[in-house]
Amino acid sequence: MLRSFSREADHLVPFDPAPASPALAGPETLAPETGDPDTAQILSAHAPANDALDGEVLTAAATTSAPATVAKPRAVPVWHDLVSPELRETKLVEASLGIAVPTRDEMEEIELSARLYQEDGAEFMTMTALAGLDGDDPVKTPVTFILKGNTLVTVRYADPKPFAAFVARARRGNGLVCSSGETVMLGLLEAIIDRMADVLERCGNEIDAVSREVFRSRKGNGKSAGTSGDKDKSSRDLEGLIEQIGRKGDLLTATRESLVSISRLVAYHAALEIPGRKAAKDTRQRIKLLQRDATSLGDHAQFLQGKINFLLDATLGLINLEQNQIIKIFTVASVAFLPPTLVASIYGMNFQSMPELNWAIGYPMALGFMVLSALLPFLYFRRRGWL
Repeated sequence: MLRSFSREADHLVPFDPAPASPALAGPETLAPETGDPDTAQILSAHAPANDALDGEVLTAAATTSAPATVAKPRAVPVWHDLVSPELRETKLVEASLGIAVPTRDEMEEIELSARLYQEDGAEFMTMTALAGLDGDDPVKTPVTFILKGNTLVTVRYADPKPFAAFVARARRGNGLVCSSGETVMLGLLEAIIDRMADVLERCGNEIDAVSREVFRSRKGNGKSAGTSGDKDKSSRDLEGLIEQIGRKGDLLTATRESLVSISRLVAYHAALEIPGRKAAKDTRQRIKLLQRDATSLGDHAQFLQGKINFLLDATLGLINLEQNQIIKIFTVASVAFLPPTLVASIYGMNFQSMPELNWAIGYPMALGFMVLSALLPFLYFRRRGWL
């Protein structure tokens, strides 16, 4: 899907390309190669109106009837948003700006030279964004920012919430300045960082809850505490806590990776010297603030990761303690039964000359000795506090 935005009074409005433009040959050129041409959505096109937006979704059916666009003042687009683009949409943007849009495989390369570079007079900057942050299983997806002159092109294959939130805010104005592609890119990065901050705040609160659960008293209230059923429930609780800790750790790792990619992108953009481009004072301040925010959030994510590692070690330690308690019971039982086993083994020997076999009280004496030999180790362990 291709969405193009122009600006009106420094806020974004969807851009309606003129069918007569040679670079933008009309919405019908974006018709998908497969599917029903009468119902397939090929381009969301909007035009600015006074204090409102006037737009419609163009389909192949609309292009065969009367002109789908109405006569409105022509605006210059400042942002082309390519979301899972088709080949024709990519070619359309490439022809209009004279650039080569990277493919998905090229965007997923991890070497720095493939993520941050200049080509055809444009900046190509790829970061790792996160989608599905409402849960504990975020999806990492690359997002490429292509900045050429005053026009921004974004290429993505997922729909992170910050993009939709930024578009809604930019279309309302809301004091958000979108005078160029660079300011749009900075606004998008600010929205992404704000989303990361919310996720880290939520994750920190959930980690605190897990910490309280891990370090709460393992003994329940009441006489039933310490029973085998309570111990089984405690073990299941600890296993569930380990799963929660693991999910939070994965979320923090992905968040920190995204923040690092943002820091590199902003640093690259700030250090890049392009002839004829002189950043305004407020733009330089926004870039510095983005760098500080990304760094501080990365440090906070590292702090939370340290808490996760500590909680994981503590939880595994509690599990080891419970296992040691079980092993201790078996150890005491085996030691307590060793002396009676020895007595039974002695009197179980089959020798012809064994005077005790002829005693009338030999059998009860052997039983009493076996009980006494089992009781003495038990009392000793109890006195030492091993039971």
